[in-house]
Amino acid sequence: MLTDKFFAIAEMGHEVTLWLLIALSVFSIAFIFERFFSLRKVTLHSKKAAMRVRETLQSNNLMEVEEIARDRETFEGRAVSYGLRHIRERGKDGLEEIFNSYALIERVHLDRYLSFLATVGSNAPFIGLLGTVFGIMDAFRSLATSQGDASAVMVGISKALVATAIGLLVAIPAVISYNYFQRQVRSVLQNLESVRDLCLAYAKSMQNKKTEKV
Repeated sequence: MLTDKFFAIAEMGHEVTLWLLIALSVFSIAFIFERFFSLRKVTLHSKKAAMRVRETLQSNNLMEVEEIARDRETFEGRAVSYGLRHIRERGKDGLEEIFNSYALIERVHLDRYLSFLATVGSNAPFIGLLGTVFGIMDAFRSLATSQGDASAVMVGISKALVATAIGLLVAIPAVISYNYFQRQVRSVLQNLESVRDLCLAYAKSMQNKKTEKV
């Protein structure tokens, strides 16, 4: 009795998994394009900020940190502006926490939709495999009612394997995109760490100047 119900589910389960995979592929492609253009803009600005940090280190002029803070378009420039405001109001104490809090807040926006891509990449093959199992179950049940006509089973199995193929086609771009976007996010956050260290050096130099004047 229970087996018959499960076979009834298998009859439509194959089609359901195919439509589910198609829906996941549509959302996945949409999120990949959205993340590509959004993170591309962020990483381009981040590279520009990294060049300024490199120039500041080469010139050994920490006052150029204030120039970085004026560039509010960049992820790093906004962080430095918040850091400098904190330095003027409270000194260097708590500066690292300011940068860490800022990174946590901004990472939510940087990581948007990446968990969905990771989930699709890891689960789409299993959904496809489930569809294939349903299709094979239906194919063998058709064999029992077709008086040994093997061609009907072969057609059913070939259709069942389509689900596995689609599952892989959905998963592979999602996994590649997820890894690519993760590298971009890590690069931006690493640049933020370098800016944080530069800001700490600036705060110490300003503190030393104040003690020298006293």
